[in-house]
Amino acid sequence: MRTGTATIPLHHGRAPRWLFNRMSLLARSIITAMVVEFGTAETLKRLSDPFWFQCLGCTLGFDWHSSGITTTVTGAIKEGLKEIDRELGLFVAGGKGKASRKTLEEIVRIGEQEGIEADSLIYASRMSAKVDNSAVQDGFQLYHHTIFFDRAGHWSVVQQGMNTSKRLARRYHWHSQALKSFVEEPHTAVCSDLKTTGLNLVHRESSDTRSLLPELMKRAPEKNLKDLKSILKTETLFMPRRHLIIPSDIKPERIYRILLKTYETDFNGFEGLLGLQGIGAKTIRALSLIAELIYGVKPSYEDPARYSYTVGGKDGTPYPVDRRTYDSVIEIMRKAVEKSPLQRSDKLKALKRLYTHSQGLFRT
Repeated sequence: MRTGTATIPLHHGRAPRWLFNRMSLLARSIITAMVVEFGTAETLKRLSDPFWFQCLGCTLGFDWHSSGITTTVTGAIKEGLKEIDRELGLFVAGGKGKASRKTLEEIVRIGEQEGIEADSLIYASRMSAKVDNSAVQDGFQLYHHTIFFDRAGHWSVVQQGMNTSKRLARRYHWHSQALKSFVEEPHTAVCSDLKTTGLNLVHRESSDTRSLLPELMKRAPEKNLKDLKSILKTETLFMPRRHLIIPSDIKPERIYRILLKTYETDFNGFEGLLGLQGIGAKTIRALSLIAELIYGVKPSYEDPARYSYTVGGKDGTPYPVDRRTYDSVIEIMRKAVEKSPLQRSDKLKALKRLYTHSQGLFRT
């Protein structure tokens, strides 16, 4: 039942338009086949599996191990489903960079159009990003966030962070039906060759720290500021190398302003604390250090990661993409889905649109 995280080399560049157009069409037919055969819930489960997602990227002809597989595959799925999402009952919001910042308004728009309760989806989108940016401090800064969801409210999040110094990207997978808690072991396996040292407050061994941090927020901000300054002044005594913290990482004055702002704010537990506006990675890290210093409660620094040709690859690995073969694969998939038992007219409409779009492609 575990999904999780994949760490992959950071590659620059983008898929050429001729390849992305084909990726969108093939992604459309594969996702359509999945929904027809297994339903939206199972399709969302597959998308939350880092290995299945990696295989999908290879099948679509992108670099087999590139960081771009995340942004390009999710983008291809979003583009491919753009005109058939209502028929399939499977929707996509978010994307890379600026597109990720439009995720919430896209969820609201789709929710209003389809009569889907959007609040829980918005919360899932916000909290999954908060966790992987602030509660899991593994050196990867999020720059891509996509959420897939259906009319029943099931969802899957695929998001990616970047570590430019290590030239690596890390992809995080979430799945609503496997999720028991947003703040304890939410990444239902983690797949990576890279083991890093970082603060991991969603590890089961961090439960005491999670319980203590909300209590620290209820102390007078001046007390927390005093303790934080004492930690920074005695860095070699209280700052083990595994913490990866130097004084410049934390500005006590900025932390104080946040503590003062949230001192009288009503929230419930660590998850509520994490969701507060203005609470980011540095504030969480500072409070964790104070908790360890004063109460001896140690959070986990266990990295949340352990580690992925049908038509070839964009960069020629294992061989260049063969356009004729790619077009044949799209046509075969279209026919295969068309011959499957279809009882709902919306599936037939989806297939007709796939066929119409593919005809223009085959002439290029």
